[in-house]
Amino acid sequence: ELAPLVAEETDSHSLAGNNVQIMENEQIDLLTITDFDGNEEALKYRNPIIISARVHPGETPASYMMKGVVDFLLSSHPIAQYLRRMYIFYIIPMINPDGVTHGNYRSSLAGL
Repeated sequence: ELAPLVAEETDSHSLAGNNVQIMENEQIDLLTITDFDGNEEALKYRNPIIISARVHPGETPASYMMKGVVDFLLSSHPIAQYLRRMYIFYIIPMINPDGVTHGNYRSSLAGL
């Protein structure tokens, strides 16, 4: 159960039908990782950290890096616990899901 640590937002679909979140006119998945301890006031004062991967579909190692980052941030390691208490992590695991799933090297499904 990840409820106290992670919020996943997916409410739209890309050209290829992949689940995506609309954020700043870009279609992307977004995970929010922090310690959702019920204290809304404390959340307002946590600094955000944005980590993204797979801007270009050919950047395959970035998926492994992102998996490691997410696994660590969700772990019980004392440093991960500290980071979740101090920061809000906005994780964008794949900025170009259509390009990745359809094998494009540098473009989206629309060729952009």
